[in-house]
Amino acid sequence: MSRHLQELKWFAFALGLASTLALVLEMHPWPMLLSLPFCLIWIYVAWLNTEPQLKYINIVFSGLYVWGILRYFLSG
Repeated sequence: MSRHLQELKWFAFALGLASTLALVLEMHPWPMLLSLPFCLIWIYVAWLNTEPQLKYINIVFSGLYVWGILRYFLSG
């Protein structure tokens, strides 16, 4: 596995931990803001490794996060 890909996975891991912590501490909208790049990294990684299930699950979650973020900022 390339070093670049491994670094992306560790960054995604850090984003996932930060998102979970923000969720537990009720720091809205940070869980969504941190989870979106997490999902985008895993979409990229899944396409590289041809893992279609992981790719499509993260596409769905990314869409939901974008919708939630837009809803949060548009509703004030």
